[in-house]
Amino acid sequence: MEATNQSQLFNILSRRIESLKDVVEWGLCTGCGACHYFCDKQAVELVNISTVGIRPRFASPGCGECTKCLPICPGYSVDARRPTEPAATVEGSGAEEFGPSLELWEGYACDSKVRFKASSGGLLSAIAQYCLEHEGMRFVLHTGADPEQPWLNRTVKSTNRAELLSRSGSRYAPSSPCGDLQDVEASDGECVFIGKPCDAAAVDMLVRQRPQLEKKLGLILTFFCAGTPSTEGTLDLLTSLNVDLDSVDGVRYRGEGWPGRFNVRYGADNDEKSLSYADSWGRLTAYRPLRCNLCPDGLGRLADLACGDAWARFSAANDPGRSIVIVRTERGRRILHAAMAAKYVKLEPVDSRAVLASQQHLLQRRRELYGRLLGMRLLGVPTPKFLGFSLVRSWIRQPLSIQARSVLGTMRRCLQRGKWRRTTALTVDEPARG
Repeated sequence: MEATNQSQLFNILSRRIESLKDVVEWGLCTGCGACHYFCDKQAVELVNISTVGIRPRFASPGCGECTKCLPICPGYSVDARRPTEPAATVEGSGAEEFGPSLELWEGYACDSKVRFKASSGGLLSAIAQYCLEHEGMRFVLHTGADPEQPWLNRTVKSTNRAELLSRSGSRYAPSSPCGDLQDVEASDGECVFIGKPCDAAAVDMLVRQRPQLEKKLGLILTFFCAGTPSTEGTLDLLTSLNVDLDSVDGVRYRGEGWPGRFNVRYGADNDEKSLSYADSWGRLTAYRPLRCNLCPDGLGRLADLACGDAWARFSAANDPGRSIVIVRTERGRRILHAAMAAKYVKLEPVDSRAVLASQQHLLQRRRELYGRLLGMRLLGVPTPKFLGFSLVRSWIRQPLSIQARSVLGTMRRCLQRGKWRRTTALTVDEPARG
């Protein structure tokens, strides 16, 4: 009996991620879609599991055991080190918290309509529009609402201002823009990519494997991200508003003011119901999958430019919206300065304090992350490999009470929610509700 128990303990403590199937079944998949694009056998299909998000479905059991996709999977590893870029970091206390950066700015789109429609100043839309109109880029690959089921997302290609405007605003639902990178690779010129930080991390790994893709990516943009709620989160919001799913004609999570409201349009008369941003996002956070709570990169280290709410400047006095911009690469710096000169964006320089003050929750999550990873490993739960994020250093600086909470709280939640064992059901196709 003692030998059996020792063997079981060894098996638990020696658990490792060895295949893409392991990534999915341990709840570490980000749903980016990179494996669908990268698989040379076209054996990976993307399906939306309503309770967790977009996940790969494998053509055969053997496909799930394949290891070729692991080097490009952000659920397996993320390396924040970028040896090809200068190691310059803006000056200021705490700048290391959000990673190497060349410049920091705060501002908004000069086009008032773009600024109004977008979530927080319209900078991503404005920069993308500049790239289409002045840099000769063919299209912007990003996420928009599914016109047939607007509580879902789909990957879209925008080629002009009107299309960008119609798809502006945050989409707090699963998306997999990397799954359509073949359109970028096949294009006859450079393109803009907009995705979550984990999507940008996948692209950073993909271009090392696919030189042709690297040639076609003219700019990689990302936004500050606190996680992606599952489809079930949106559907439960609609249920709370007593809206019949079959009558829904449009779902908007933010925008049309800062921060905007969750708004659903439905019925033959285009009736509308809404919730405040604080209320809707407060409820949606409960539907974020495990991997979102293990993210070290909410501020987009692996994009050219990362943008997000300048919450430190927010007031309830009808401010039209402002964003922080973190310049990560020389390419991003060149295009941002050109967009400023062409009057697409209006920006003013800020220091690291503006980022720290505006994104306190994201930064605190990162500071506690090593404790969460440690708690999972103590239970024998495999975790992603995160390189270049200084997670141990940030965690050690926290008060002992926070260190203990991050470890013990994670262990308690893993045991309560069954996260200490793999979930094979996650590799089974389950269509989204509705």
